[in-house]
Amino acid sequence: MSTTTVVAPAADETCAYCGSRIFEHDPICVRDCEANCGSPAYFCNYACLAAHVDEEDLTAGNACEWSPGE
Repeated sequence: MSTTTVVAPAADETCAYCGSRIFEHDPICVRDCEANCGSPAYFCNYACLAAHVDEEDLTAGNACEWSPGE
C-alpha cells in the first residue's frame, strides 16, 4: 500500500478550472488515485469541479455505474 503525503496548498493557489484563487472561496482538493495518487488538483468550489467533470467527460463508462456483488 502506498502512502500519500498531505501538504496544504500555497496561499495563492489557483483553481484548476477557472483560475480564481482557491482560498477566496470554498476549496476542494482532488487526486487521481487510480494513477498512483499523482499531484492534487485544486478547485475553488463544487461548481468548478462539476464543470470540469462535465467538460472532461469523466463520468463516461463504468465511473457512474455500480453493481453490488461484482
